[in-house]
Amino acid sequence: MKKSLIALAVLAASGAAMAQSSVTVYGLADIWFGSVKTEDGVAGTSLRQTKLDSGGVNGSRWGLKGSEDLGGGLKANFKLEQGFKLDDGTATAGQAFSREAYVGFSGGFGEVKLGKVWTAYDDVSGASNAVFDSALAPMNNVFVSTGYQGNPGNTIYYATPTMGGLSGALSYSLGENKTAALSASSVTSLNLTYGAGPVAVQFGYQDEDTQGTSNDTKFTRLGASYDFGVATAKVSYGKVTDIGNAAGFDATEYQIGVDVPVSAALTVSASYASSKDDSPAAVFEEKRSGYGLAAAYTLSKRTFLYGGYTSNKFTNNGAADDKLSILAVGVQHRF
Repeated sequence: MKKSLIALAVLAASGAAMAQSSVTVYGLADIWFGSVKTEDGVAGTSLRQTKLDSGGVNGSRWGLKGSEDLGGGLKANFKLEQGFKLDDGTATAGQAFSREAYVGFSGGFGEVKLGKVWTAYDDVSGASNAVFDSALAPMNNVFVSTGYQGNPGNTIYYATPTMGGLSGALSYSLGENKTAALSASSVTSLNLTYGAGPVAVQFGYQDEDTQGTSNDTKFTRLGASYDFGVATAKVSYGKVTDIGNAAGFDATEYQIGVDVPVSAALTVSASYASSKDDSPAAVFEEKRSGYGLAAAYTLSKRTFLYGGYTSNKFTNNGAADDKLSILAVGVQHRF
């Protein structure tokens, strides 16, 4: 009898512990079909390609995430997320978890993450980008203030709780390989955001220190949106200094756009983006610009259709412009 009572007590305790923990399998599948036309002004060539490609609005991914209630409002959290190409099934970046892989804690103090996570700058860089921050958004084709290409990893990340609509985050990514020049970047990043009522504002800053160089590349992003009810206006500003660690090579860029809810299910969005380089000693200064128009139609809480067009051009020194245009339709499903 005593053994039975002990066994029941153990099972009850185990059930209580399990009730305080959760693990979720989730994912996103996004694929588009369309035509991509590229023109090389230097070579004088033009190529049009019909494509079926992954990640028109968001990169396709799957993952595991979970948390455990430690009591007193404290939770232990983890996330393992892998990106993949839906058109051919291959994993992105050749890594086991190419997007995120971290463990951390959250509570009344905010949240701490340790591992491979997006930087604080990444969190806000596309928040006020119209045309659904997609491949059809000109900002994603002409801006250079995109920050570190890929997730830097080896990151310590802290986000504050939201107080009166205001929140912030700070992250530091260690450049751990110091044995070779240009082999590692330490990345310091921060953001501040505000959102209340119809107004949302985001500020992001990132400093990338590459081993073996004397000039850090610095990125600044400021975005804002205002919901007028009949439409939401969106603006973004970007600034980069010492592009590629080269002193005096900078870029200034902006984006203006609008989202128009035509119905409860249909939203139309348009955007224009421009970027211009500044360089010392009258070195050629490139210009980039583009426009985009797209629509999204919601089928359910987890599935929507989208489609649109974008046209972008890039100046060359002493040659015709390079050009990129995309005409596409796609579908995204979350699970």
